[in-house]
Amino acid sequence: MKQFKMLVSKLAIALIVFAAIIAKTAVPAFADGEDMIVIYAQVPGDWEKPCVWAWDDDGNSAFDMWPGGEMDEDKDNEGWSYVYIPSWANHIIINANGGEVQADEIILKEAVNTWVSIAAPDDVTVTTDQATKGDIPEYVEKFPVHVRVDESWGVPHIQAVLEDGAQAFEDTLGKEMSLDATDWYTASIPVTAKTITVLSEDGKSQTEDIKIDAAQVWVSVEADGTYDFSYVDPEKAAAPNIKIYAIAPSEWEKPCLWAWSAPDGTGVYTTWPGEAFEEDESGWLVKEVPGWVNSIIVNANDGTVQTADISIDAGVDVWVVVTDKDTYEVYYDEPEGVVDSAKAAGSDAGDSEDADTTKTGDTEAASAGASDGQEVAGAKRDGGNTSLPIVGGLVGAALVAAAGTGTYMAKKRAK
Repeated sequence: MKQFKMLVSKLAIALIVFAAIIAKTAVPAFADGEDMIVIYAQVPGDWEKPCVWAWDDDGNSAFDMWPGGEMDEDKDNEGWSYVYIPSWANHIIINANGGEVQADEIILKEAVNTWVSIAAPDDVTVTTDQATKGDIPEYVEKFPVHVRVDESWGVPHIQAVLEDGAQAFEDTLGKEMSLDATDWYTASIPVTAKTITVLSEDGKSQTEDIKIDAAQVWVSVEADGTYDFSYVDPEKAAAPNIKIYAIAPSEWEKPCLWAWSAPDGTGVYTTWPGEAFEEDESGWLVKEVPGWVNSIIVNANDGTVQTADISIDAGVDVWVVVTDKDTYEVYYDEPEGVVDSAKAAGSDAGDSEDADTTKTGDTEAASAGASDGQEVAGAKRDGGNTSLPIVGGLVGAALVAAAGTGTYMAKKRAK
């Protein structure tokens, strides 16, 4: 993700949490060889499977989807969990229970290892002095495995065999997988895994060893243990592309589209503000996106002005008429006369620009003020659903996303 300007207000955080009935485990957006830091967290006893959502000042997300990177238990320090994030990510939200609970945003003042103790969402202690004993576990790169099993299997577990022949998880049943909002169970495993085995909750049923590449994969398992797998989400692969048509205010320069799927926060673009629209022969701005997209943000001026998260029906073309950042209309059939009206309005604005300089200045000042406070979704889903994406303009994907659907993408979460 991935860019989003995260909503940092109390309301945004609440929305983010609400949207956090999230889906899949995030895929790290880490570049090879980049510096990493470790985030340790000690969370309340009823916080299960803690995760970290992380992004930078520009809304670039460290993870593709809310609730972010899974934290691992430190076996040598009871009650502490940890995860590595890129050193450039200086904003974090620690969350748990699939993103349904979360602490307030934390801004890291230094790109160094950090320990966070959470007594309550708004009662957080942060220190860069090591609060755990012994050596810090080494960074292990991971990737997500998504599994869907016959209901007779219960909650599936996963085990992996690594390059050196060792098992990825100490428990004989492997690691318990977590159910996401799209009815897939998910767990992250080391990139050195050569095979995986999916086991039933009671361990009485299992697949054979499945040879896989170190890439996000979807595995469907039948009651008898037979399986199919794909490196492309089976549901999204089947969705034909759709077109997003838009009309934007004449003063909006270089309009762009930000698009994602809520509530899982899967984004079409990796960097805010998304991709620029093209103008078709009829005068509409247009952009083609995957058919699974159900949330969008129209923005312009290098992403400094934008709509809230806009929820749309997946699988069909859509027309969006934006009057200003707070006002828009959505159509599923092309509305008549809109392009001509927009052109006429733009022409009138141009004719009156010199004569009405006072009004123009007031408008620009108001616009600038709105831009300064604008939140983008995508990151966490709030703006993209902040995990809501808890993102809605889920956190732009978390932030921008926070606005409407709750995505989790950095810039998308503005909801």
